[in-house]
Amino acid sequence: VNEPIEWKRDDELGELIAEYNKMVNKLAESANALARSEREGAWREMARQVAHEIKNPLTPMKLSIQYLEKAIDNNSPNVKQLSKQVAVTLIEQIDQLSKIAGDFSQFANIANVNEEVFELSDTIESIIRLFSADERINIIWKKEEGGYFIKADKIQMNRLFTNLIKNAIEAYSTEETAFITIRQRLKQKEVIISIQDNGGGIPKNMQSKIFTPNFTTKSSGTGLGLAICKGIAEKANGHIWFETKENEGSVFFVSVPLAQL
Repeated sequence: VNEPIEWKRDDELGELIAEYNKMVNKLAESANALARSEREGAWREMARQVAHEIKNPLTPMKLSIQYLEKAIDNNSPNVKQLSKQVAVTLIEQIDQLSKIAGDFSQFANIANVNEEVFELSDTIESIIRLFSADERINIIWKKEEGGYFIKADKIQMNRLFTNLIKNAIEAYSTEETAFITIRQRLKQKEVIISIQDNGGGIPKNMQSKIFTPNFTTKSSGTGLGLAICKGIAEKANGHIWFETKENEGSVFFVSVPLAQL
């Protein structure tokens, strides 16, 4: 059971703790709902991982709060500094829980598709413009001439390519410039998009599990990004795959049928 953090004082820190507890309860309810589901065995594993991810920050957070509470009761001279440190930590953990909730919600709602016909190039261009605002990211877009109209959920397709570009950026260290190459072409009645990085590649022992939901793949994320990508591509009647070489980088491919205009 993931018990909430208790804080009896009515102050700014109390508001942060209340927000934190709200996120914990929300995610715990989602995990319990999935655990009761009989639709698919994988959901039970997902629920277990969600519960584990929620539990990770609770112990250090409780210890920090208890230490601060004792310092306040003892009128310690460094209470103000301790309060700031705990507040910063709480904000970081709330942001992380919010990220988990967002990814989890995306994954759970992949089946809710709102199809429309749209030009995929406009979506790709918009995402590239967004990422190119960061000086550390260098994106080259190579697009063959032609119309790239597809019938899919526009919001979900935006998420798919946003996740893939984020994934490519994470292949580099934070000190490096991330060089990403996006290629867009038509093949018979399909649109094929590839996103290439020159990072470290995907280790062999990870390759067979890369699209499997796994909350513990990365310490800074939920591990749901590529599982979401796979689900979105399949809901658009397309598919996703990758090629990788260790120490040379990876290329992720997405193919989606052209719309019948």
